[in-house]
Amino acid sequence: MPKGPQGQKRPGDVIGAAIMVGKIATGEITESQEDDGKDPAAKALGKKGGAARAASMTPEQRSEIARKAAARRWGK
Repeated sequence: MPKGPQGQKRPGDVIGAAIMVGKIATGEITESQEDDGKDPAAKALGKKGGAARAASMTPEQRSEIARKAAARRWGK
């Protein structure tokens, strides 16, 4: 059986997936989110930090960082 991004068991076919979505929507079954083992407070701070860093940079600095990242990602 295929697994979702967090390792959830998902139906492999389209009809099975549609039935599962219907059952979740009607409350017949619940889709559980497994704990990833990370501290929720640390995750929240990490999200704030990225936004604060982006807000403090000039557009040219953000562009340069993006350019370097793209070169690193596609330059292999």
